[in-house]
Amino acid sequence: MEKEVFNRIKAVLAEKGKTNNWLADELDMNRTTISKWCRNDMQPRVETLFQIAKALDVDVRELLVSSK
Repeated sequence: MEKEVFNRIKAVLAEKGKTNNWLADELDMNRTTISKWCRNDMQPRVETLFQIAKALDVDVRELLVSSK
């Protein structure tokens, strides 16, 4: 069974030329947590999604997979 993908954090990081480590430093968070988000093993809280969007200078909606 294929794992469901909820966020696009990994894709947006790649589009911006940034790494998981960069994001961990920007948010002052554990690198393992960032990695779990990028693999869609775990999802960030809504408040954290807004922090990620600000760090990456994108609209928060770009971090989510469309439901349509």
